[in-house]
Amino acid sequence: PHLSMALTTEETQPLELLLKAQSKVTVLQIFKEGFNHRSGKVPDEFLASVAKSLDIQPLQTIKLCECVTLLIRRTLYNGSTEASDIAKLLPNEFHSDLKKLLSDVIAKNIPEWKVQSLNNQVSLPKMIDFDWRVDVKTASDSVSRMMAPTCIVQMKVQETRTMSNEMPVIQSVNVEFSKETLETMLDGLGKIRDQLSSVAKMSS
Repeated sequence: PHLSMALTTEETQPLELLLKAQSKVTVLQIFKEGFNHRSGKVPDEFLASVAKSLDIQPLQTIKLCECVTLLIRRTLYNGSTEASDIAKLLPNEFHSDLKKLLSDVIAKNIPEWKVQSLNNQVSLPKMIDFDWRVDVKTASDSVSRMMAPTCIVQMKVQETRTMSNEMPVIQSVNVEFSKETLETMLDGLGKIRDQLSSVAKMSS
């Protein structure tokens, strides 16, 4: 990693409160919660449990969790995956045993965190399922069109989540197509399929 990516002594000072942790499990849980809430506010209930576990003040707990999320975000941004590289994000004078512990904890979790971060990035809604049926329209001003068939397509769409720790909303959308409209859309989809196949062959 670039030297400019390393955190300063002032930025990492709250991390030394983790020396009060009774076990590695406690540190791991704090980092997992820090990742889950890296884009929002850490729940008050968890802050209270950390304060009690480490025997520290509420303000110290907030600063600690802010520092944890900062280190996680910096690691994700820097692309570090090895413990030795993650250790370089901490100051040289940082507590050596604690540096090793934090580097190991992050290194073991960073592959999963990277996947989750990519999945949680802002993206367009995704279609996860669809169904269809053919109906016959009977309400029309023209007698010749009273029996005109139409296709009803129901799409289940997964909306983009707004918070990393929330479940994405799934909505059902019904769309009606006339025979002519459906033929036009199918022609367009066929062209899209051919272009995707062409791109796939070029990249393979």
